[in-house]
Amino acid sequence: MDKKVAEHVAEVLKAVAHPVRLQIVELLEKKEMCVGDIVKALGGKQAITSQQLNMMRDKGVLECRRDGAKVYYHIHNKNVIKLLHCIYDHCDRKKR
Repeated sequence: MDKKVAEHVAEVLKAVAHPVRLQIVELLEKKEMCVGDIVKALGGKQAITSQQLNMMRDKGVLECRRDGAKVYYHIHNKNVIKLLHCIYDHCDRKKR
């Protein structure tokens, strides 16, 4: 792996390496959601949630679309889901 690829991979991993961002990805894995619904599901603040969403969007993990005043997010990079499932499986096995 050359340096440029390694840096890109590290940026994608950093984009999801936060408890709130992991929760957001889990929500969006099931369905597209607007910011307000994500905030309601997580019980956080809209400004912080929007910041987390924008960071993952900037790294190519998520995409968004606007519908009137609402912004809807969905998973863009499905490989991130596969990776997270491998990590979840690893963590689940460690608990046994």
